[in-house]
Amino acid sequence: MIVGILKEIKPQENRVCMTPSGVDMMRGKGHTVYVEKNAGIGSGFEDKQYIEAGAMILDTAKEVYDISAMVMHVKEPQSSEFAMIKKGQVIFTYLHLAADKDLTLALLKTGSIGIAYETIEDRKGGLALLAPMSEVAGRLAAQQGAKYLERTFGGRGLLLGGVTGTPSANVLVIGGGVVGIHAAKVACGMGANVTILDMNIDRLRYLSEIMPANCQSLMSSPALIRELVKKSDLVIGAVLVAGAKAPKLITRDMLQTMQKGSVIVDVAIDQGGCFETSRPTTHSDPIYEIDGVIHYSVANMPGAVPLTSTMALTNATLPYALKIADNGWKNVCEDKGFAKGINYVGEKLVCKPVADAFNLEYTALETLI
Repeated sequence: MIVGILKEIKPQENRVCMTPSGVDMMRGKGHTVYVEKNAGIGSGFEDKQYIEAGAMILDTAKEVYDISAMVMHVKEPQSSEFAMIKKGQVIFTYLHLAADKDLTLALLKTGSIGIAYETIEDRKGGLALLAPMSEVAGRLAAQQGAKYLERTFGGRGLLLGGVTGTPSANVLVIGGGVVGIHAAKVACGMGANVTILDMNIDRLRYLSEIMPANCQSLMSSPALIRELVKKSDLVIGAVLVAGAKAPKLITRDMLQTMQKGSVIVDVAIDQGGCFETSRPTTHSDPIYEIDGVIHYSVANMPGAVPLTSTMALTNATLPYALKIADNGWKNVCEDKGFAKGINYVGEKLVCKPVADAFNLEYTALETLI
């Protein structure tokens, strides 16, 4: 198969979807790989490294789209790319369609096949391709929350772990999945008083076993969230419903009860955000303030550490990219977990959570294979 590696053009997105070593493995399986010029620069990979791995460099995204049967990105295609996408072409990337109706409709018009990293499941039902970026985002959420608690940025002026004779900050993590657990671990390691919420009792038992003494795990409920946000210095939103729009767990009314200078970090912003007052921000302009509360909701958080993120992403996505290239996407759909990654085929939406998010027609994938 001819595979195209595209340069990211979303603002401040420095990741690339495949390392040179990943290209080397694709070439070892007999596949042809084209890489857009300077695609890896933001992550520290030069064109000559891709050439040494066996790739061919093309000057423009259009050239990559024109020649490739499958194109790979990190983030969703941008509006400038829609006209380049070909009918029947496989688009393999993070799509996050449930957060963007215009993107969904635009991609359906292209007649391509959209395979979303974030909805592919492994044999245990885990989100195998989302997990590495969730680890990165969770760890960054605690780091960024700690930074924006500094008075310099309008925060309360608190050190997350305090010092001898002073109290530690109170951190609330909503969601005990991959993002939440990594956010809580970092916050605990910095010495904060951490509460992590989840609605799955088995997950709570697991969290109680593995988390340190300065972390308590509690069953989530709207009433409990309402009470806890009042005394929280940092709130990290880490909820996820696979493929669907994130639920709004902190309302504007709740926000008004929080302490001035407290910080909320919405890691679910790629799926629409889990706070009512959230809106996507960028690495160059990451925060804004509402009712005295600092909001951080960068839509591509792992892009801040692109070298780590690119290596971790390639580790996760490469086996699936090879399966598609080796067998064709239809044959790989025999793997039910992989089939959940197919979001649309031509003009048909085959991911029910996306269809439900926008009240669009849903088509069962099985009827199209």
